[in-house]
Amino acid sequence: MRANVGDKLLVHGRTVGQHDRTAQVLQVLGENGDPPYRVKFDDDGHEALMSPGPDTVVRHPGESSGR
Repeated sequence: MRANVGDKLLVHGRTVGQHDRTAQVLQVLGENGDPPYRVKFDDDGHEALMSPGPDTVVRHPGESSGR
């Protein structure tokens, strides 16, 4: 997974009833766009360090969601 500052991460809910969340990448702490990332979640403004798993997709600015 590679992301840049300004990209969005779409984190899919892993259990029934858990909704998808999006977060904006504020800082890339790994080399060449690799995790971890400092992100800000869109739904509640919470900031966190994140090393996304296989349930996460990177959305680049201007990229269609495909939904």
